[in-house]
Amino acid sequence: MPRTRTNVLPTAPAPAPVPVARTLRLCLHALLAGLLALPAVKALTGAGTAHTTHAPHSTHPAGVVAAALLMAAVYAAGTLSPAVAASRRAAAWWLAALAAAWLVLLALSPDGLWAAFPLYFLQLHLLPVRWALPAVLSTAAAAIGSFLVHSSRVTPGSFIGPLLGAAVAVVTVLGYEALYRESERRRELIDELMATRAKLAAAERTAGTLAERERLAREIHDTLAQGLSSIQLLLRAAQRALPDGSAAAPHIERARAAAQDNLAEARRFVRALSPPGLERGSLAGALERLSASTTGPRVRFSLSGTPTELPTPYEVALLRVAQSALANTVRHAEAARAEITLTFMDASVTLDVVDDGRGFDPAAGGTAGRAGSPGFGLPAMRARAESLGGTFTVESTPGQGTAVAISLPLPLPARSEEAAA
Repeated sequence: MPRTRTNVLPTAPAPAPVPVARTLRLCLHALLAGLLALPAVKALTGAGTAHTTHAPHSTHPAGVVAAALLMAAVYAAGTLSPAVAASRRAAAWWLAALAAAWLVLLALSPDGLWAAFPLYFLQLHLLPVRWALPAVLSTAAAAIGSFLVHSSRVTPGSFIGPLLGAAVAVVTVLGYEALYRESERRRELIDELMATRAKLAAAERTAGTLAERERLAREIHDTLAQGLSSIQLLLRAAQRALPDGSAAAPHIERARAAAQDNLAEARRFVRALSPPGLERGSLAGALERLSASTTGPRVRFSLSGTPTELPTPYEVALLRVAQSALANTVRHAEAARAEITLTFMDASVTLDVVDDGRGFDPAAGGTAGRAGSPGFGLPAMRARAESLGGTFTVESTPGQGTAVAISLPLPLPARSEEAAA
């Protein structure tokens, strides 16, 4: 029987017990009712007088019946009282009243000792272990004393029976409670596992959505936007090559304006499909917010050089590399400090992520802090850099931290492309 009293003693606000708990409760009620009916019936019929000498219960039939009814009334009052199930103090007082009624029955009839067995279960169920065990021993001692007072002869069974019943009750209740606690722990673990799986599924869906948005942004930028930009430059070159007053000049101007409008629309699509971190400002602002929101090591962001406007795929690649490198630092490096540096140079842009963690051996193909364990973080960063024509390097030594760097070549300025066209 578990310690949750609603499994045995019903209360008004408690939920309906499970079928097994309801069956156990009904069996306990039936057992006590039968054991209280036994001395009452024997007292009324006069059975069993041949086995008693000192205080034959047949001489007090009314007292035996009254004591049995009193104990039954006390038991019923406790099972119907919400206070008994809600408070250990109320349960202790109820058990004391029940024990007092049982002692009266025990003094009048030796058959009352059989009611000790359900009392064992009630005491073990409703009281803390430090109180329940002395209560069970006291109940067993009272049962043995009653047997010695009422019986004409003393046998080993006089002592073994109550003590054995108490031992069986203790082992049964405590063993069942251990199984119940283990079941609850497993249920909690299963709940945590289900919640974790739901979070992982949501994270995978989010990551898939972001990856698809990045892919679409990259495709639009590399195909549609670049094509429209080339068309606009070619139309502008054709417009300049026409003689003054040519009839084709207005049509070329309208075509160039349409190409320019569609190029602006394509760029708006690319910005809308960019990562959320880039939606609220520049790449430098996104990296600064990333540094401030990272938990664990103290992260500092610094900007070097004169910032220039980068294509969206460049910003996405640099931001993702910074996020992945910081994630490795937090999870594996055990670092106290980390630094993100974004450097703009004449022909390239470089991102460095450096930490003072325990480092690892890059030649072993592991992740920071997990040397020898293959991972996908570093290869993914390298693939991002190479897809944009850049380079990716990792420098690390066990115990001396890690440095990750990605360098991307800056695209040619628009005026150079126009001149080339």
